[in-house]
Amino acid sequence: MAFDLPYLLCFLVLALLPCSTMAQNISLGLSLTAKKDENSSWPSPSGEFAFGFQQIVEDGFLLAIWFDNIPENTIVWSANRDRLVPQGSKVELTSDGQFVLNDTKGNQIWSTNSSSAGVSYAAMLDTGNFVLANRNSTYLWESFDHPTDTMLPTQRLNQAGILYARYTETNYSTGRFMFSLQPDGNLVFYTTHFPQNSPNSAYWSSQSDAHNKEIGFQLFFNQSGNIYLTTENGTMLNTIAPANNIVAIQEFYQRATLDHDGVLRHYIYPKSNSTGGGSWSTASFIPENICLRIVEDKGGGACGFNSLCEFADELPTCQCPPGYSFIDPDDKLKGCKQDFVPQSCDAGDAPAPEDDFHFEVRQHTNMPLHDYELFQPVSEDWCRQSCLEDCFCAVAIFNDGQQCWKKRLPFSNGMIDSSVPAKALFKIRKGNSTLKGANSKKKHDSTLIIVGSVLLSSMGILNIILALVIYVVISQMHSRRTVAVQHFQGMNLKYFTYEELKEATDEFKEELGRGASATVYKGVLACDRGKCVAVKILYPKVGESDLEFNAEVRAIGRTNHRNLVQLLGYCNEGQHRVLVYEFMSNGSLASFLFGEARPNWFQRRQIALGVSKGLLYLHEECSSQIVHCDIKPQNILLDDSFTARISDFGLAKLLRLDQTRTITGIRGTKGYVAPEWFKNSPITPKVDVYSFGILLLEIICCRKKFDEEVEDEDQIILADWAYDCYKQKKLHLLLDRNDEEMEDIKMMEKYVMIAMWCIQEDPSLRPTMKETIQTLEGIVEVSIPPDPSS
Repeated sequence: MAFDLPYLLCFLVLALLPCSTMAQNISLGLSLTAKKDENSSWPSPSGEFAFGFQQIVEDGFLLAIWFDNIPENTIVWSANRDRLVPQGSKVELTSDGQFVLNDTKGNQIWSTNSSSAGVSYAAMLDTGNFVLANRNSTYLWESFDHPTDTMLPTQRLNQAGILYARYTETNYSTGRFMFSLQPDGNLVFYTTHFPQNSPNSAYWSSQSDAHNKEIGFQLFFNQSGNIYLTTENGTMLNTIAPANNIVAIQEFYQRATLDHDGVLRHYIYPKSNSTGGGSWSTASFIPENICLRIVEDKGGGACGFNSLCEFADELPTCQCPPGYSFIDPDDKLKGCKQDFVPQSCDAGDAPAPEDDFHFEVRQHTNMPLHDYELFQPVSEDWCRQSCLEDCFCAVAIFNDGQQCWKKRLPFSNGMIDSSVPAKALFKIRKGNSTLKGANSKKKHDSTLIIVGSVLLSSMGILNIILALVIYVVISQMHSRRTVAVQHFQGMNLKYFTYEELKEATDEFKEELGRGASATVYKGVLACDRGKCVAVKILYPKVGESDLEFNAEVRAIGRTNHRNLVQLLGYCNEGQHRVLVYEFMSNGSLASFLFGEARPNWFQRRQIALGVSKGLLYLHEECSSQIVHCDIKPQNILLDDSFTARISDFGLAKLLRLDQTRTITGIRGTKGYVAPEWFKNSPITPKVDVYSFGILLLEIICCRKKFDEEVEDEDQIILADWAYDCYKQKKLHLLLDRNDEEMEDIKMMEKYVMIAMWCIQEDPSLRPTMKETIQTLEGIVEVSIPPDPSS
């Protein structure tokens, strides 16, 4: 039989095409349903990949893509990682070209959000890419353009593309790490502690080792196993993860996954073992040692708060210091908790610290940042004794044979590595006085009480009656006392029981912050339609009576100003003294001012004005004059509209209207404290003016009052540097090339001058808050300030 040559050639070409080009089309109207113990998927032509439902937990399914030729069924993409669906949920390519996932109630959980116009079919390709296409096989949507935590060979990541790590090895929801190919062409790895899914602290960058000045346009994972950046014309810039040491790469399945620990790993799996007996192995990974890379100004570091990270066998290992244990052994990145009763700060009749505490030493260990005191040059013995006598000190870092860095809980950025020249001195309680032991003692005491009660009851009916009478009398006395403190006349304050607040905070589960006087938790009031509140648990004060606490609550309760955080209620029950405030959704000014997304110049000016108006109200306009004593960015909160609201004035020093001066112990935070505190001089509202001046400089410059990391030592102390820049007419140096402030340099100069007046060493030279507001608003001109320290 004779064959026409063109037809013969065409036949041969088609016969030689790889199977992956012959995708099995999924027609309009087809669907998949999530079912237990049943395969509910659409495979690729070769069977290497499948698209469908994977059961993750009991009655929890993930719509995903996975390697289907290996026993592990490794998931490489998912549609609903943060919202699993129950059995019976369905994904459907509708007759009008929409591709949607609905739960059993018909609620739409996910969709491709692509234009349905022209969609003719879907297909699971042998590359691991799931696509929606038109009749001409043009892809209108593809999973490769919407990665989760994994890239596959032939996949590209465009500028602004992001990969999010999963939360844990078995929890596929959005986790604590991400990487992004930024618009400037730089591939950057970030932590994502707060808020979730947004960059927090950068810990690796492609530009840190790159010498090429061209920017990256795409991140490409080729079939040879190389992951590299390319320019817009496709030229290779620099290789992120080379595959030079892999022989016969075509014999392996490959994937590049940003794992839950923040490391990007290039995995390979031998195809010859796809039926069983094989496993994924690591071909390369970045960064080289994540334990040393993650050093966060805010956040728990590589392993979470109160933990230590050690890199061994190409893996970061999280461990707890002596005397600590994991909060969640199944999720070690949540950090560690203290297992012993901490050192008390009450003077009382407590034994000497050396009788109760000793130190466990860990060599080559450090916890950069978050220290509250540094002493140098000192000996290790001096460092130990200083930490031992300091009830706030939980661990001391002894570095370079002469530096003693003291840290309180929670500490972060814990790392162990042979390259670290420091040692950590962990202060732990001697013997068995652990929290577990304390709880056991309570249970033992409870058992004794029960046994005693039984013995007493056996003494006869008279004793029972007597006990009942005593119980009734005590209950009535307690009831009268409770009613007496439930309401303050003329104030709209609610009295909460301690049990109510435990329930509202889910037993104090979500901590918002802590300080020297209190810990704050987020709560939800079921009695007020789910309203969010901030619940502040006050630490016991030595000698403070109910009358003193109630007087303080009355003073706070009478305050009412848009620039103050509003007190909603309180609890005074036994040893529990709690204040309940309205919840501020945008957190503190500190996180806003010193974070990645800094506020613009207009916002910062409004915040400064808001703080000044709040202080004026406390000093001159409320019924009881209040000197805050601790104005700093951490105590300025921001509401939904980013209005500044002063917090923590409830713990301030209350002054009567006829009392213009008072002398007390030093209060406040280092760097914001006015000089008169250290001179034993009378304290007036001018101490708040001084703190406001330091805060105003931080607001102007978007940097902290003290920064050791700057290259020029003249710039370490912000107040000194700002005055030098002002005198030398070089204020532009303070702005860090911010065009917005440069265009408004005159206004910025005025704000610097106001700050200089506020931080004058002589309190009499400082303006009042009323005068400060008048200058901020332009009502009064600002005169040339003298040197603050003259």
